[in-house]
Amino acid sequence: MTGRADSAEVLLALLIVLLVLRDQLARVLSAPALATWTTVFVSVLVQAVPFLVFGVLLSAVIAVFVPRSFWGRALPKHPALAVPVASAAGVVLPGCECGAVPIAGSLIRRGVTPAAALAFLLAAPAINPIVLTATAIAFPNDPEMVLGRAVASLIVAMAMGWLWLRLGRADWIRLPHRPNLEGLRRGEAFWSAVRHDVVHAGGFLVVGAMAAASINVLVPERWLQTLADQPVLSVLALGALAVLLSICSEADAFVAASLSQFSLTSRLAFLVVGPMVDLKLISMQAAIFGRRFAARFAPATFAVAVAVAVITGTVLL
Repeated sequence: MTGRADSAEVLLALLIVLLVLRDQLARVLSAPALATWTTVFVSVLVQAVPFLVFGVLLSAVIAVFVPRSFWGRALPKHPALAVPVASAAGVVLPGCECGAVPIAGSLIRRGVTPAAALAFLLAAPAINPIVLTATAIAFPNDPEMVLGRAVASLIVAMAMGWLWLRLGRADWIRLPHRPNLEGLRRGEAFWSAVRHDVVHAGGFLVVGAMAAASINVLVPERWLQTLADQPVLSVLALGALAVLLSICSEADAFVAASLSQFSLTSRLAFLVVGPMVDLKLISMQAAIFGRRFAARFAPATFAVAVAVAVITGTVLL
């Protein structure tokens, strides 16, 4: 007899616990607060999952079947001109920010100027058609949010690319290792990319949906309203929340829409910051480009993203 319980024993123990605590569980599950939490959680997931899956599939197709050398050939040779072209290229690359980081690293290794690769890194998860379509569906009564998100994200991407041209140093970037997909057959590489993105992006989506539901239930309405009534604090709070939640860009619009206490400008900051600066991105950037890069690039991107979101929201929303 081993000291490790098998699955049947674990299931039996779980059933006994549920049987003993059935009355307490029934009271908890019937509580209005839990019902509200479940409603918000499920609604965010139901709306976001189709976009997440579609984005992951298309991202895998592009990552596997489109030659990486294509991007180097498509960009202008002059670095200052390559930045806006690389930013606009994000429109044709559906996918989450998790996939954009290694692609940007590969572009740099293929000889693309870092400023253009970094502009692409920031723009691709924020302005691609799937993300903008999800934003339109999440904000059916505020179509200007789609334009605001696209404009603000594109401006931030280009501004950071040009800022790197001005202030960036080559020794801040540690060139990435070769992608793990190389050497695999195309079918294997495709499903490997799909599994990786679904596990990572899907996990962060669940965490984000749980956080959105918890905020709606646990945080008193008057607290949220007090914070929402402070224009500066509300923008900074949702910007910081985007960094902490680390939600996939295909799903963040539905979480933002659930934070209805906050102004559209505050929620725009959430949508602009999230795909560009969050905990998972900072860790991925540190792993691929080096800690010196991440320590400088992430704070600068956050500051520029918040400022541009405020200006764009003031003008368009």
